[in-house]
Amino acid sequence: MSEYPPVALYIDGEWTNGTGSRGDDVVNPASGEALGRVPFAEPPDVDRAIDAARTAFPGWRDMGPDRRSAILHRAAGLIRQRAADIGRVMTLEEGKPLAEATGEVHRAATLLEWDCEEGRRAYGRIIPTDPSQILSVRQTPVGPVGAFVPWNFPAGGPMRKIAAALAAGCSIVIKPSEEVPGTVCSLAQAFADAGLPAGVLNVLFGVPDEISRRVIASPAIRFVAFTGSVPVGKHIAGLAAASMKPAIMELGGHAPVIVCADADPVAAARACVQAKVINAGQVCTSPSRFLVHQSLLPAFSDAFVAAMRAIKMGDGLDDGVQMGPMVSERRRTGVHRLVADAVSRGARVVLGGEPTPGPGFFYPPTVLVDVPADAALLHEEPFGPVAPISGFAGIDEALALANALPYGLAAYGFTESAATAERLIAGFEAGILSINHCGGSVPQAPSGGVKDSGYGREGGHEGLAGYLVTKRVSHRLSA
Repeated sequence: MSEYPPVALYIDGEWTNGTGSRGDDVVNPASGEALGRVPFAEPPDVDRAIDAARTAFPGWRDMGPDRRSAILHRAAGLIRQRAADIGRVMTLEEGKPLAEATGEVHRAATLLEWDCEEGRRAYGRIIPTDPSQILSVRQTPVGPVGAFVPWNFPAGGPMRKIAAALAAGCSIVIKPSEEVPGTVCSLAQAFADAGLPAGVLNVLFGVPDEISRRVIASPAIRFVAFTGSVPVGKHIAGLAAASMKPAIMELGGHAPVIVCADADPVAAARACVQAKVINAGQVCTSPSRFLVHQSLLPAFSDAFVAAMRAIKMGDGLDDGVQMGPMVSERRRTGVHRLVADAVSRGARVVLGGEPTPGPGFFYPPTVLVDVPADAALLHEEPFGPVAPISGFAGIDEALALANALPYGLAAYGFTESAATAERLIAGFEAGILSINHCGGSVPQAPSGGVKDSGYGREGGHEGLAGYLVTKRVSHRLSA
């Protein structure tokens, strides 16, 4: 595939440009040039998608896990077969390196396969009771789902919602980002080609607040799933609460890294840089506050700066590129605002620190030291390739700094001591923890935040919980 594919709304098994004329350009962040145009859904289109999900739900629910599983496994196989083409579309519209994008497509297929099998294990149970009755617990699909996801993982983000909903036996109306529509359209086509019944999956693009308000308020929608920033998440959660809809909220973070006195500073620095530059730092679990024991601070900083300096930045389609551009000029401006604010308050930039001139929305790997505590960079999610490094004297001080923010999504620690690791695990106020690496989410384990970073879990057997209703059944066998 050499060109960007056409994109459209996917409603009730049909591709359509909708009933209106509104839309927006899809822009290649590596060049700033338009790739194509995405149509916006108007209220009649949103209503049609909701009605399609409502109508399709009973048939999909009653199909049973075996028949649903066969369709979903076929879809996963098609996504794997098309991973190279879908990955190229992702790089064109979002900017991440091609290998990273293609890997994300394969991980999305793996997630679909995992959730598909979890749907077959939505077990109930029989509770011992009086012999004259059967007391049981049943799990049934909650109903049509309204889902909303951002742009930073164009395949993985939508698939987290789609896979869980469909595997549980629910239908779904999903609004992905208008900045990266091509990837999710490719996924939707794979589901259609696999034989997914019309109306089970519906994909909308448009003005976010218009669509979210209409979808969430509809009586047909029974569950809300959102990934995005904390402010928008609180708004979506409020809309769901107003309609008494259960919800899952996977919101932003500002992940601390604690490098303890017994850690290998060079190995820790290299691991942190590897995670920091994934998707140009545009990851909600990206390590973003680096707290290093004072005895290791010089060695860690030197190794960190050297590793960041060695990162090759460029167009994600070019060979050897390790980090692409920011997704938009708005995002690049936001990152630079945080850097400039820190410098104005006394921070020192030891690498990077200025937008890259020329076409595209590039911002170089950037390292700051001596960042004062009141700098916005230490309080607002940076969502970019920016790393503030500071020292600490003891574990209690480090944990206090790590937990000082309202975020609680991810946290990382480096230590050679099992006892120290357990102390960090117990002390971190976060839902996703990694020790001696900065690994991301995996399908077989739950991910999610605490505090302002949201509630609910995605992945593992916990990931289907919100998409299922627990019924308690007491069946008396005789009068």
